[in-house]
Amino acid sequence: MAIVVDLAGVTIVRGGSTLVDDITWRVDETDRWVVIGPNGAGKTTLLQVLAAQIHPTSGVAGLLGEVLGTVDVFELRPRIGLTSAALAERIPRAERVHDVVVSASYAVLGRWREEYDGLDHERANELLAQMRIDSLADRTFGTLSEGERKRVQIARALMTDPELLLLDEPAAGLDLAGREALVRTLSELALDEYAPATVLVTHHVEEIPEGITHALLLRGGRVVAVGELRDTLTADNLSATFDMPLELTESDGRWVARAV
Repeated sequence: MAIVVDLAGVTIVRGGSTLVDDITWRVDETDRWVVIGPNGAGKTTLLQVLAAQIHPTSGVAGLLGEVLGTVDVFELRPRIGLTSAALAERIPRAERVHDVVVSASYAVLGRWREEYDGLDHERANELLAQMRIDSLADRTFGTLSEGERKRVQIARALMTDPELLLLDEPAAGLDLAGREALVRTLSELALDEYAPATVLVTHHVEEIPEGITHALLLRGGRVVAVGELRDTLTADNLSATFDMPLELTESDGRWVARAV
């Protein structure tokens, strides 16, 4: 089984503050991970390392058989699919939805003069259909609802058939119906044996889709607990992560947490 992510003692320091502290973590090609923690836990910073956007201050970050600092990140990044609020802000609001997805082939935001072949367009159409938004292909990104934009981003992230899929708070900003519809779609991805290794970041256990296999709990940039989902996602570990007593329940592969 191939190792997709292999972190050893990874620490990130910025402006004198330690954002990620001595994290050792491994993700295999069949894994589906959730990373949970409060604001300021280091979740997004950790995801930036996995996206080959930043290098560790110390420690070793192995991604897709390469080591950050010894590889051209511009060759590595197309092998990684990413959705995030920061990326969404950079998508031109006047861009046609189909073009938002297909332009991932060149790792660009906003079509210019690049040429795409029929297979590229066919792949984009298939992904839009998979995300149940093929009817939106000719709409502009700025006219979509927040839930529709999330689905377009996931389709774009999958465009290059990545080996690692990173989802940074994909359900943030959605209402209840939008969240549940998106979680159902994410469950389909997580349960698909041909889907890439996945790391999903969230604040909320209610957003964990069925099919997630492992959990990493963070607080203050450090690991609270890590391992297989049902062994790791416990009331005690979650309470330590959020520094308050919490009750945790699970039913049919979905989780709910509340204060005791």
